[in-house]
Amino acid sequence: MPPRNPELPEGTDQIVNGTTAEEGGGKNVGFVASGGNGPARAATDKLVSQVRDQVETLRGQAGDKLRTYADDGKGRATGLLDNFAGVIDDAAKSIDERLGAEYGDYAHRASEAVASFAGRVRDKTVDDLVDDTRDIVRKSPAIAIAAAAVVGFALIRLVRTGLDDLGATRTKSGGRKRPARNSDTNTSGGA
Repeated sequence: MPPRNPELPEGTDQIVNGTTAEEGGGKNVGFVASGGNGPARAATDKLVSQVRDQVETLRGQAGDKLRTYADDGKGRATGLLDNFAGVIDDAAKSIDERLGAEYGDYAHRASEAVASFAGRVRDKTVDDLVDDTRDIVRKSPAIAIAAAAVVGFALIRLVRTGLDDLGATRTKSGGRKRPARNSDTNTSGGA
């Protein structure tokens, strides 16, 4: 901010010609206050207030939408965990029949652990799950980084599998052919 002109009254920034008459000189000179309460200032304050209200409304709507998506995701995840527990339990029964109850007991415990975890996730709110995750990351960041790496690897594999399936479907239906991968081509230099 430029330095204030010492000739101006306190609280003013600049001289504006033609606003008020100066005593004795007959010259029209006025002062513009730096924090004036004129109509322009009131209009600016009203506009700023409206923008803040709109931002708060949008922020609230985005938070609600995100919370809805998170709740849907939590429901799907617990459903998948329940299904996974069922698969493990079926495998445990098969192990019981083939190898005996001693070996099947380990699989039954794993099934119970997965089902118990699904129940705990189902009973908690999304906010509680986020708080629990933050606590785990604070207590053991190395485990959190390793888990993130494993999840990232799994997601990449899922995406690649989906893309491979999509490419196979396109080539079977006469669509665009996918370019060959390096491992699919003969790189030995021969014909």
